[in-house]
Amino acid sequence: MQSLFIDRRRLLQAGALAGTGLLLPGCTTLVARPTARGLASRPTTRAGCLPPVNVAPERVIRTLAGLRPYRAPGFRVEAEAFGDKKVVHNYGHGGAGITLSWGTSRLATLLGLQGHQGPVAVLGAGVMGLSTARLVQEAGFPVTIYAKALPPETTSNIAGGQFHPFGHYDGERVTDAWRAQLSAALDYSWRRFQIMVGDDYGIRWLPTYAERDTPERQLLPTFPPNSRLLRPDEHPFPVQSLARYDTMYVEVGRYLRQLIRDVELAGGRIAIRELATPAEVAALPERLVFNCTGLGARALFGDEELRPARGQLAILLPQPEIQYAFTGNAGYMFPRADGILLGGTFELDQWDATPQPETIAGIIASHQRLFAGFRCT
Repeated sequence: MQSLFIDRRRLLQAGALAGTGLLLPGCTTLVARPTARGLASRPTTRAGCLPPVNVAPERVIRTLAGLRPYRAPGFRVEAEAFGDKKVVHNYGHGGAGITLSWGTSRLATLLGLQGHQGPVAVLGAGVMGLSTARLVQEAGFPVTIYAKALPPETTSNIAGGQFHPFGHYDGERVTDAWRAQLSAALDYSWRRFQIMVGDDYGIRWLPTYAERDTPERQLLPTFPPNSRLLRPDEHPFPVQSLARYDTMYVEVGRYLRQLIRDVELAGGRIAIRELATPAEVAALPERLVFNCTGLGARALFGDEELRPARGQLAILLPQPEIQYAFTGNAGYMFPRADGILLGGTFELDQWDATPQPETIAGIIASHQRLFAGFRCT
């Protein structure tokens, strides 16, 4: 299956959620007219201009590929009896794992903890497992995380980290009850991430530009804020129409490290152990188990609805002056302290979690064209 470079807001016609972006008001930063190499020869000043990303193959510092756990009926947050145990599932978030992590973990803990006594097991140490473990601890229960790998060897480490759900369900397959879960999860995550903004967790607000011709639909009364369409003279991007909004971005490496510290400081235990069969889960000493194994739930619990959706990234050298993000037909660009993330692929049913050179070259080329066309004259 060939890679597809697409606006992540137009990813799944029946299920992806639309996005918008925010202009940096009154910008007077010296910016340069980019060439094919992303470097400029003639600096100019103009309200609405932005510094371009310097996109060039020699500036790539690493490439990554990860497998999102896509599930057409949407994420699964559900409790079931499992022998003498209760298993609460919390997996299948597609491209919305970071965004929904606190929200669906809260739904899961509300299902599992009521009336429970004693220690709790969490399966998986990605963002879903760590968020669930923290909420279990905050409710006053001891927790052990069982995981075959820890960050940075988890899929969550490869996430772009934008707070905005996308690519995680098929609109024709979900129920009204599930949509209610989605709204509740999004609301809690939106509020939880706001109180974590700062260097400790690597979370910050950024203006975001989204290539689209309609305003963003408000998914919550306060999300996304500062959303509107822009006039051509209000931005430098070489696109037909552009919108803006504000949202949070997570530097996932730093974020996951801090969550692990939080779990351990609160007395949590982490056991490196792969659970390959339901019988091994049944043999755990804890009577309440939260299943946060992501794509691994396909084999462990037989969920054939789970499908891999490969995403590939090219990471450029950091550019501290880049204080905005972009999503559009060229792909997406998210600036972080650990590098400029360039992405834009969503490859269903690809199980090979290694970067493909031709795809990476395409990601770089599409962003070169985008930033070489900046209109700052």
